[in-house]
Amino acid sequence: MKKEISTPHAPAAIGPYSQAIEANGIVFLSGQLPIDPATGHFVPGGVKEQTVQCFNNIKAVLSHAGCSVEHIVKTTVFLADMSLFGDMNEVYAQQFSGTFPARSAFAVKTLPKDALVEIEVIAVK
Repeated sequence: MKKEISTPHAPAAIGPYSQAIEANGIVFLSGQLPIDPATGHFVPGGVKEQTVQCFNNIKAVLSHAGCSVEHIVKTTVFLADMSLFGDMNEVYAQQFSGTFPARSAFAVKTLPKDALVEIEVIAVK
């Protein structure tokens, strides 16, 4: 069985999808954009600030699911351009302690709402 995970402490879905789905102890988060849930707008700044906000949103959804970043086993990072990788990676590395999750990172032509970064994760309880 699958269970929908939804919290007002992260941006609402902007389409026909859930913030996250839990199935058999695995939590699948949809890609998190750098939207501040309090304002509904992107945080000001560049890719570093956007990466921080993506992780704030990830942490909010994970918390609602009874997890934390320590439960993340896989991330996928979507970037507007690979030239942003270094700055994103600097912030990304600060989000974890101990063993890092597996990760894929790649540039895409365009992200929703012209974001610079979007991050999705899979966590295991």
